[in-house]
Amino acid sequence: MDLNDLVRNNRSYRRFDERHAIGRDTLVDLVGLARYAASGRNAQPLKYFLSCDPVLNGQIFPTLAWAGYLKEWPGPKEGERPSAYIVVLLDRTISDNFLCDDGIAMQNILLGAVEKGLGGCIIRSINKPRLTTILQLPVHLDIIDVVALGKPVENVVITDVGEDGDIKYYRDENGVHFVPKRSLDELIIK
Repeated sequence: MDLNDLVRNNRSYRRFDERHAIGRDTLVDLVGLARYAASGRNAQPLKYFLSCDPVLNGQIFPTLAWAGYLKEWPGPKEGERPSAYIVVLLDRTISDNFLCDDGIAMQNILLGAVEKGLGGCIIRSINKPRLTTILQLPVHLDIIDVVALGKPVENVVITDVGEDGDIKYYRDENGVHFVPKRSLDELIIK
């Protein structure tokens, strides 16, 4: 896949084939891509907690909220949950500010996942106190985001934002997930 294809196929997937296991080596490879991401002041304050264990994944899952615009959807059902998670952490012994480092690092992770035939979703709506306890994190590590990973089982379609300007993603009666995107003409200021 070329970069254009990787970017176009990098969607926020929220339903996966839970039977498709993701090994620790794959997660380490993905964090290896994050390692090469740019970092403000080159501080590199991010650390990563990896989980591909089904029991631990089962404890992580209920600490996450899945789709703000899909109010009636409680998240993926059993069998469609992520096979792995990468929890992105701020190491406060290095810096009190992660600037935009997490976004750059997670983009690298997700592009690497797409290249491996996987997909993911960045989640920031997290019960952080509960997840911190579950993961037994030391006090100097703060949870920033969680990247949920798996083999996608949903179809995500990019559409143009309509005349009403509504940018909310939605699902049709067949479960196809639609994501409206603004046009280039709207994005580029002359």
